[in-house]
Amino acid sequence: MKSNAIGVTGVAVTEMGLGTAQFGDLYDSFDQDEADAIVQSALSNGIRHFDTAPHYGLGLSECRLGRALVGVDRAEIVVSTKVGRIIEGVGAAAYRRWDFTSDGVSRSLDSSRDRLRLDDIDIAFIHDPDEHVDQAISEAAPALERKRASGEVGAIGVGTKDVATLLRFVRESDIDVVMVAGRLTLLDRTALDELIPECLARGVAVMSAGVFNSGILASPTPDRSSHFEYAKPSHAIVTRARKLASIAARHGFTLPEAAVAFARRPAPPVVSVVVGVDAAAQVPSNAALLTCDGDAEGLFAELDDLFAREG
Repeated sequence: MKSNAIGVTGVAVTEMGLGTAQFGDLYDSFDQDEADAIVQSALSNGIRHFDTAPHYGLGLSECRLGRALVGVDRAEIVVSTKVGRIIEGVGAAAYRRWDFTSDGVSRSLDSSRDRLRLDDIDIAFIHDPDEHVDQAISEAAPALERKRASGEVGAIGVGTKDVATLLRFVRESDIDVVMVAGRLTLLDRTALDELIPECLARGVAVMSAGVFNSGILASPTPDRSSHFEYAKPSHAIVTRARKLASIAARHGFTLPEAAVAFARRPAPPVVSVVVGVDAAAQVPSNAALLTCDGDAEGLFAELDDLFAREG
């Protein structure tokens, strides 16, 4: 699988990364064997970037990912995690606490390295700072810049679904990459208006996460049993997704293939899509979404026309 560089940081990520929120029991209980199998399947299918966060399962995702990566050549993988939420307490008494201070960044990274069983972190994202933007820009971002300068992390960025927050960081800090969640998709294109052009102009890489909007775009035949924005989809959303599926089919794409193609289309600055799975068997089919031989030009032309008519 091809890798793309994140600016001049020396960090490069594969075109598809593995999101591991599910490792933190996002929808259903997971176990370590399942996490191990998913990671091995990802490696077998060329995926070398693994994304996690303390927020996912109160550190459980990091712990499971770390165990699953034991024995894997560190030089062959890229691991990203996030800062902004400190995990306090242990076991059933554990809870999350917002912390975008310099000390909070250091403490969060130290804890993440312990859970991940790693000496360093390849990419550190400031996670969901939407309600704390001023402090995150004035304290967390400079702290990460110092970590980058010292070699403790390879690249730094911000991850959230809030486009306005991402724009502020792109314009007001020295980040290398943004991870935009659910806003560069067939159902929500708001990242295209200002964020993508601004990142391109400033040399900031983009990772597109949540490309299936929590699941509704992951099925060739969408229905209300899936999720949209982590909740049950409305009838209008299901109808919309089915219309998009019909458009995709006319050009030789399934809906998931079209969703991935659309999220990767503005390249640069998009360097990868980050996709989660519930089972190891889903990894090969996800990796195959990168190689659809449908008529991409025709697909994008029809989508562009649809979106232009809708405004």
